[in-house]
Amino acid sequence: MRDFALALWRFLRGLPLAVVGTVALAIAAVALAVSDLVAIGFGRREKRRRQESMPCPTAASIVIPNWNGRELLEKYLPSVVAGLDGFPGSEIIVVDNGSSDGSASFVEQHFPRVRVLALDRNLGFGGGSNAGVQAARNDVVVLLNSDMRVDPGFLGPLLAGFGGDDVFVVSCQIFFSDPSKLREETGLTEGWWQQGSLRVRHRIDPSIKELFPCFYGGGGSCAFDRAKFLELGGFDHLYRPFYLEDTDLGYLAWKRGWKVLYQPASIVYHEHRGTIGKRFNDSYINAVLKKNYLLFPWKNIHDWRMLAANFWFTWANAMLSWWFGDSPERASFAGVVRAAGQLRGAMAARARARSLAVLRDRDALRRPLGGHYRDQGLAARGHGSEGHGRLSVLFVSPYPICPPVHGGGVFMYQTVRELARRCDLHLIVLLDFEKERAAHQQLDRICASTEYIVRMEGRQKALGSMEPHAAREFRNRDLAWLIHRQIYLKRVDVLQLEYTVLGQYGGQFRCIPSILFEHDIYFQSIARRLPFMTGALEKLQARWEYLRSLRYELRMLPKLDRIQVCSAEQAEYLGSFLPTLRGRVDCAYRAGIDTSLYEFKPAGREPFTLLFLGSFRHAPNQEALNWFVGQVMPRVREREPKVRLIVIGSDPPPRHSLPDDRGIDLKGFVEDVREPLGRYAVFICPILSGSGMRVKLLEAFAAGIPVVSTRLGAEGLAAKDGEICALADSPYEFADKIAELLLTPEKAEEMARRARAEVVARRDMRVLTERLVEGYWEEIARKGKKDAKHTYRNPVQ
Repeated sequence: MRDFALALWRFLRGLPLAVVGTVALAIAAVALAVSDLVAIGFGRREKRRRQESMPCPTAASIVIPNWNGRELLEKYLPSVVAGLDGFPGSEIIVVDNGSSDGSASFVEQHFPRVRVLALDRNLGFGGGSNAGVQAARNDVVVLLNSDMRVDPGFLGPLLAGFGGDDVFVVSCQIFFSDPSKLREETGLTEGWWQQGSLRVRHRIDPSIKELFPCFYGGGGSCAFDRAKFLELGGFDHLYRPFYLEDTDLGYLAWKRGWKVLYQPASIVYHEHRGTIGKRFNDSYINAVLKKNYLLFPWKNIHDWRMLAANFWFTWANAMLSWWFGDSPERASFAGVVRAAGQLRGAMAARARARSLAVLRDRDALRRPLGGHYRDQGLAARGHGSEGHGRLSVLFVSPYPICPPVHGGGVFMYQTVRELARRCDLHLIVLLDFEKERAAHQQLDRICASTEYIVRMEGRQKALGSMEPHAAREFRNRDLAWLIHRQIYLKRVDVLQLEYTVLGQYGGQFRCIPSILFEHDIYFQSIARRLPFMTGALEKLQARWEYLRSLRYELRMLPKLDRIQVCSAEQAEYLGSFLPTLRGRVDCAYRAGIDTSLYEFKPAGREPFTLLFLGSFRHAPNQEALNWFVGQVMPRVREREPKVRLIVIGSDPPPRHSLPDDRGIDLKGFVEDVREPLGRYAVFICPILSGSGMRVKLLEAFAAGIPVVSTRLGAEGLAAKDGEICALADSPYEFADKIAELLLTPEKAEEMARRARAEVVARRDMRVLTERLVEGYWEEIARKGKKDAKHTYRNPVQ
């Protein structure tokens, strides 16, 4: 009763603010829409960017805003003075924001080389920085917080970062003075748009040892091109008193067509929130952040699909904060009202931001990503016109590759072995357990680089989400970051993604092909499994997952440059849903094996033995075994009681779960399947559901063991009964085919020889990989020609 009373009191107390906040949000939406219509219909835009000159990189002006920070200046300013040694012409400017602790006189007395710009009032970090930049004499201005200690060699790498006329800012690498503190600030910034709001973070990535794109340069730890800084208007007083001014400036620069770079060789040490955190309480800081995270999109986001999402999620999150209590990660009606109080200023800032922009919002958000940054550089150099060389390929697998315990693992393992001989192959593999890394050491030796993510956390299950669970499970920002980092650092030419779940990481690049191998078509697999489900709830969930996966794949696949499938049947199936994919679906590059690894043994096998092979992590294998043991095996044993079934595969079912375990040998996982493939008499493939090509059949064909399969199990490989394998779909017919092969070994041997010849001629991995590499080059050339036709048009209006 007490909890109910407290909830009711919170509801009633927040009701007036909720009403005012809702009205304020609606007014803001209408006002921004009207201002955009006026700007588009009557406004004038500046022509492209005007500041194209490269700053002189031999000297810098160091600007340090200060407010009552005498102790910090005394402690850290000497390191800055020492850091200018070797750079004649450089200067230090301390901008004193009306301090009352004698900071200005202290600096003048103890640091005569330092210029003091004394202001009569506190303009905040942004205002003080703007004044310092205006007063600076050099082309490059380095902004430092007053609580920043610099490494003696910090300045040289910063200046070296200005290697082009389109570099706006170069950011330092930041460490904390106290190494025991959690490193929340590094200088390597990342930004993205999620649920109608900007999200930002600092990355810790010691692998980055060279200039690297980042989302924004931290205001108190980076070097700016002074002319470009002034052209953008400096730090916007809209965000007073602090926070997000530097993020805003970085985003403006990317939309202006300039670059923001991170320089890990320039090192500074920061006492985190040494000034703000000591002078303002957490409640006030959070209130400012909530306000400024609303003002940022109101000023900068001109894509109304994104801005509409911002208004919707802002209102929805504010409602949640009203009902369940405030949270630092959610909008609040108090924040809405504060932001609405600055609506007039936001509208003016929005008009100026629009006039400066030469890129769309979505393009500006992509440009700082490593992959897109490299792609943009390739576009500028005319990638695709250089001719053949040695390709750099990034190969990403959502599952362990070694040992290859399932069919997809075999395809990937053998493709990786062949690709590593022909390309500089860079590998990213997702593992379930750290112990699985040891099995991949053989790939470490043959690949140009390997990266592993262990126990990656995807987004949580959400029954109401329109995104299929399989895709959500693999949606992870760390994986996205790693893919983009590797594309940039390893100078990747082609991105090869494995399985439908990784299609979401296709880059939509101008020059770098994003290619997906659909080992199976996910929504087709679900549809084929539905008849074998018994529970009503299970069927309902599967149908919902089918609809979500259908929506996901039909939206995702057109964004990729090429889609690889196992068979012509799969290509035709996809084409029936997406006719626009015709001509972009390949079925002759990936579904194969290295036939030289399999000894052909058509005779001398153990009589009256059957072999079932498959990983039982894959539900269709479990269904197939249950069907065979329950409906086919008894009929086979009626005719030949001596028949034994050998079951091999990872994660086998317990014996008691089988309908009938007589004459069955559950061996489980084996290291090398070639031994049983060369030993037993008949291979069975009673697959009833699923999608893709059964690699187990290719291995059986190569090893010379005669095969009986369902037609679905042999999809893409065999359509005619008895040609390279026996085909049967009913339990009686399946049992008859097995008995026929067991009792007529001559006929079985002839069929096995035809199967071996077929797989050598059409499915040998060495031949397929040669075609695959040629396909890569063809796609690079195609994208190069397409990009050459690209012409600039105004994307903002």
